Amino acid sequence: MKSITSIFGLLFISVFTQAQDLQGYLQEAEANNPEVQAYKLRYDIAHEKVNEVNTLPNTTVSAGYFVSEPETRTGAQRARFSVSQMVPWFGTITARENYASSMAETEYAEIVIVKRKLALSVALSYYELYAIDAEQKILEDNIQLLKIYERLALTSVEVGNASAVDVLRLQIRQNELQQKKEVLQQVYLAEQASFNNLLNRKESIAVETISELQLPEEDPLYTADSLLLNPELLKYDRLYESVVQSELLNKKEGAPDIGFGLDYVPVAERTDMNPLDNGKDILMPMVSLSIPIFNNRYKSITKQNELRRQEIELLKKDRLNVLQTALSRAQFQRNQARIQFNTQEKNLKQAKDAEEILIKNYETGTINFNDILDIQELQLKFQTNLVESVQLYYSKSAIINYLINQ
Repeated sequence: MKSITSIFGLLFISVFTQAQDLQGYLQEAEANNPEVQAYKLRYDIAHEKVNEVNTLPNTTVSAGYFVSEPETRTGAQRARFSVSQMVPWFGTITARENYASSMAETEYAEIVIVKRKLALSVALSYYELYAIDAEQKILEDNIQLLKIYERLALTSVEVGNASAVDVLRLQIRQNELQQKKEVLQQVYLAEQASFNNLLNRKESIAVETISELQLPEEDPLYTADSLLLNPELLKYDRLYESVVQSELLNKKEGAPDIGFGLDYVPVAERTDMNPLDNGKDILMPMVSLSIPIFNNRYKSITKQNELRRQEIELLKKDRLNVLQTALSRAQFQRNQARIQFNTQEKNLKQAKDAEEILIKNYETGTINFNDILDIQELQLKFQTNLVESVQLYYSKSAIINYLINQ
C-alpha cells in the first residue's frame, strides 16, 4: 500500500525541495485521518471475506428412533443415524476466493484514491496558508513603509513643503492596511483549522509553512499516458475484473453439487432363530447429486454481468474525459500563473524604480505624497498578485500531479 508521500513525492521533489515540512504533514495526515483509516478497515473486511468463502456447506447429522421397530431377516431395526456433506462442484471454492479477492482489490483502489485526495487537500490548504501568511507579511512591510513616509511628511510640513492633509492620508492608508491584515489573520485561523482537521488534530495547533516559494525554471516533465494510470481509472479495471470473476463463479455455481453421506442402522439380534448375520448392524454409504435443472437464475446473472461490464467500460470512458478536462484546465491555469508571475515581477521592479525617483526628489524638497501613495498602492497590488501567482502555480501543479502520477 503506497504512502501519501510516495504517491505525491514527485510533486514535492521535482517542484521544490525546500518544503520539507509539507512532507511531514502528509505523513501525519495519512497516519491520523479517520477517512483513510475507515477505508483501510473496509479493505481488511473485504480481504477477510476470502477466508469466509473458503468453507463447505454445513454437515448434516440426523438421528431417528423406530417407535415401531421394522423386522428384518437378521433382526429388528432400532434406530437410524445419518451424516451427510454436500460439496460444491470442482473449482467452485477457488472461484469464490478469486471473486472475494477481486472485490478486496477494488477496496484497495478506493484506499489509494482517498489517500491521494487527502494529499491533494493537504497540499492545497498548505499553499493557501502560505499565501495568506505571505500577504500578511507584505501588508506589515507596507505599513512600516508608510510610517517612514509619514515621518517624511511631518518633516516636510515643518518646512512648508507638505500639508497636514498629506500626513492624514498616510495615516488613513496605514489604518486600511492594518484592517486588511487583521481580516487576513482571521482568514488564516479558519484555514489553519481546516488544515488541522485534515490531520485530525486540534484546530489551534500552529502550522509552519515555508518562508518563500519561487517558481522553478522549468515545469516538471510528464507523459500524457500517465493519466491512464490514475487510480480513479484503475478502479474501473478492478471493478471489471470483479465482474469477470463473478461470472466465473456463476458458471461454477450453475454446476451440480455432490453429496457424500453415511447411514448407520443398529439391528437387534433375533432370539427365535439364529440366521446368518443375526443382529448385524447396517452401514450404508451414500452419494447424492444436486442438479440445477431450473437454471434461469444463472442465465440471468450471466446477462447482468455482461451489462455490468458494458456499464463499467462506459463509466471509465466518461471518467477519463473528466480527468482529461481537469488536466487541460490545470495545465492552462499553471501556464497562466507563470505568465502572471513574470508580469508582476516586471511591474514590481518598475514600481520600485518609480519609488526611488520619488524618494530622491525628497532631497530637493519636491516630493509629492499623492504620488507616493499611488506608487505604494501599486506596489502592494503587484506584491499581492505575485504571491497569488505562486500559490496558483503550485496549487495547479498539485492537481496535475494528482492526475498523472502513479
